[in-house]
Amino acid sequence: MKSQVVGRFAPSPSGRMHLGNLFSCLLCWLAVRSAGGKLILRIEDLDPQRTSRALSDLLEEDLRWLGLTWDEGGSTGGPQTPYYQSQRGEIYQAALEKLEALGLCYPCFCSRAELHAAEAPHLSDGRVLYSGRCRHLTPVEREVLSARRRPALRVQVPDETISFTDLRCGFQQEHLPDTCGDFLIRRADGVFAYQLAVSVDDALMGVNLVVRGSDLLTSTPRQIWLQQTLGFAPPQYGHIPLLLAPDGRRLSKRDGDLDMAHFRSQLSGPEPLLGLLAWLGGLLDRPEPVSASELIPLFDWEKLPDGDVTVAADQLLKALEKF
Repeated sequence: MKSQVVGRFAPSPSGRMHLGNLFSCLLCWLAVRSAGGKLILRIEDLDPQRTSRALSDLLEEDLRWLGLTWDEGGSTGGPQTPYYQSQRGEIYQAALEKLEALGLCYPCFCSRAELHAAEAPHLSDGRVLYSGRCRHLTPVEREVLSARRRPALRVQVPDETISFTDLRCGFQQEHLPDTCGDFLIRRADGVFAYQLAVSVDDALMGVNLVVRGSDLLTSTPRQIWLQQTLGFAPPQYGHIPLLLAPDGRRLSKRDGDLDMAHFRSQLSGPEPLLGLLAWLGGLLDRPEPVSASELIPLFDWEKLPDGDVTVAADQLLKALEKF
């Protein structure tokens, strides 16, 4: 018997959702609903300096306004409560201790400046590959450095190649030492790293379909490896196009690109916005008002654009004004 599809939308409440967030959320929602699946809302508020409960509550209100409802999670709760990562520290600590028991963790004393120094290994996309410099410190050296600085924790990756088939991007494979290196699982300030938290949460919440932006494609091999190492079965992944500004940057909350505050002040309902997003995603031939439920039978992975989508704010606003 085929298991039910379980997907998740996992936003970070660090600001009002913008067009890129909405695009990702809609396609995730449609992928799950078109498969008759269950959707979980997980709030990724790991960083207390950047997120807040007030923004999380506002995020839920915006999702309900759009008609993008969920089955469990967020303030709704459910069998895997809590669904706020800020409240799941004991769960992440237990996973970390399993990795420590396997001898895979070590303290890292490197500063941000040292990590990004010119001599540090850099990948073709600009990411810094950790050199492993702290992996070989002696116990005495670690003790001396600990007196000066609280360390972060890294996990040592094996000489292993991870492969998977993405629902949109096709076959992918990465040799862990060459593409991600030893990566952080807990920051120096004690905050658990995204890679550990998301890997554990997806597994424990029964998520078997992860739909998210293509900017996270390179995170997938290390998450698969973490899940396998911790004894979990990895989910299936589908990485969708990003919405880019004309200058090539990814739409972000920080830059104040078209967000829900603007849309809700200008629109009487979500249908024009949903139609615009569906058109950008290749599900409609032209932008036209449509409800979320009306889009469910139209979702098809084959319809999604091959590459990222460039959007100009002025053109989008003009398109919405027609409705």
